Amino acid sequence: MPETFRFEDADAPGVKILTLNRPERLNAVNWTMVRELDEQFRWLVDHPEVRSVVLTGEGRAFCAGLDIKDPASLDQDDTPHAYELQEMFGRMCMHLNEVPQPIIAAVNGVASGAGFVFALASDIRVAVPEARFNMANVRIGFSGCDLGSSYLLPRLVGSGLAAELLMTGRFMGAEEAERRTVVNRIVAPEELLDAALEIAGQMAQNSPFAVRMTKQVLAQNIDAPSLKAAIELENRTQILCTRTNDFMEAMTAFQEKRAPNYTGS
Repeated sequence: MPETFRFEDADAPGVKILTLNRPERLNAVNWTMVRELDEQFRWLVDHPEVRSVVLTGEGRAFCAGLDIKDPASLDQDDTPHAYELQEMFGRMCMHLNEVPQPIIAAVNGVASGAGFVFALASDIRVAVPEARFNMANVRIGFSGCDLGSSYLLPRLVGSGLAAELLMTGRFMGAEEAERRTVVNRIVAPEELLDAALEIAGQMAQNSPFAVRMTKQVLAQNIDAPSLKAAIELENRTQILCTRTNDFMEAMTAFQEKRAPNYTGS
């Protein structure tokens, strides 16, 4: 049983809720959380029966970033060990982005530093009006480029705004985040989880392999060297999809005007 988060079934079949659970520290990340989340994301790779995941935070914050009050967070004496910890942190964020299941971030408050990256690495972001986003790292002596922020943020907002946010550490409010397409939509706090679960449930109604391939191709083609290269990858993926039992079930269900019964095969 993890110490730093809850991983629970939602009402929708195949949908899970992952709730960061250190509310007394605004869900700030310590090394126990890094290790536990890394293990959880690795577990997801081997469990395709989980169709989508909603990521949120307990209490009034989504995630306030690295818990710098934890004495284990900063190792000033052993540089190789400190670098190993940083690499583990980075791999954990990479796993979040690369798991085959779509991740919907339900941002219930401040998302700072690592919390901002957790949101950026998710596939979709829903937020409350009180949500705020920033890379506070640069304000406390770290680089603003951390855990993939320098890769993920420019792809959402462009290089100019990304440079401003990463170099100043200023907060972006929910309204600006929606306007800049960081956030897909803003909803009232009492509607946040339901809104995220609705999206997750809609995804879970589709063919598991088709959703997995859609996430994978989107991730690859954002850096495609050309339109031709992007379409070639799409072509291969489409033919792979037609070779699944779920594709045949989708075609049959469409013709019979009923909901498909997907098996993940």
